[in-house]
Amino acid sequence: MQFISVFLQAKRLMNWDDLRIFLAVARQAKLDTVAAQTQLDATTISRRIRRLEDVLGSTLFERTRRGHILTSAGENLAKRVEEMESISLDVAAHSGDELAVGRVRLGAPEGLGATVIAPALASFRATYPNIDIDLIALSGFVSVPKREADMSILLARPKTGRLTVKKISDYSLGLYATKTYLKTAPPVTSKADLMDHTLIGYVDDLIYSSQLRYLDDILPGLTPHLSSPSILAQREMIAASAGIGVLPTFMADGYRDLVRLIPKDIHVVRTFWLAVHEDVARLKRNRHLVDFLTRALAKLP
Repeated sequence: MQFISVFLQAKRLMNWDDLRIFLAVARQAKLDTVAAQTQLDATTISRRIRRLEDVLGSTLFERTRRGHILTSAGENLAKRVEEMESISLDVAAHSGDELAVGRVRLGAPEGLGATVIAPALASFRATYPNIDIDLIALSGFVSVPKREADMSILLARPKTGRLTVKKISDYSLGLYATKTYLKTAPPVTSKADLMDHTLIGYVDDLIYSSQLRYLDDILPGLTPHLSSPSILAQREMIAASAGIGVLPTFMADGYRDLVRLIPKDIHVVRTFWLAVHEDVARLKRNRHLVDFLTRALAKLP
């Protein structure tokens, strides 16, 4: 912080807007990504970075095919600008004038995001009309430490990063098929019977978390015959009577003619964790969304 204070006093040409753009490029590397976030064109962003480098008399980035990569001088500045950002956010969070306004980017697993969170956002928006939400619901992780999102719901508790982490909810998964499929398929009365059926599951080398290896939990050696990295696609295959697969109960119960099979023998439990970046955890808009998610997901089946 002392470095920044002295620097700002000595270099009046540098301003906070340039520093914020610098920090965005440091976190995202690709100018096109930063342009989408800041609503500035890539040429303007590049010009602002070069102006900052001229003021500092140092090269802050290496321009590569992978994007803008921080130099040692850039890494040093990024640490200090993040300190400034953290203090600025802390002051705003405790200001009586700060309102619940702005945009929050939320990452979530595809199934949870599409089937539970997306419908619930209508209620959130009705309560907080000045808070905008970017819901990034996909099959994979959205990194909070890399600032790809302000917060993210994860399948396992993160062990590293400047994060505020809380358990959101346990949830159950079961084995499902349709009544149509079961009419012509061999009976399923035990786990061993699954060897005689068409199984639906994840593409093995695209599984992004060990928590998704449900078939291994049920019976070692089970391999899906129809695979997709998308749990929504898997549900559609199961619902189309293509075979048997594991689904979260919140995605399957009440869906078309899906039937849960041998629930006493096959009952998988997993946990959702919510990670929020420490720099923005105290902002009112983020606190409101955390509270809302905690209530909305507390009663997952």
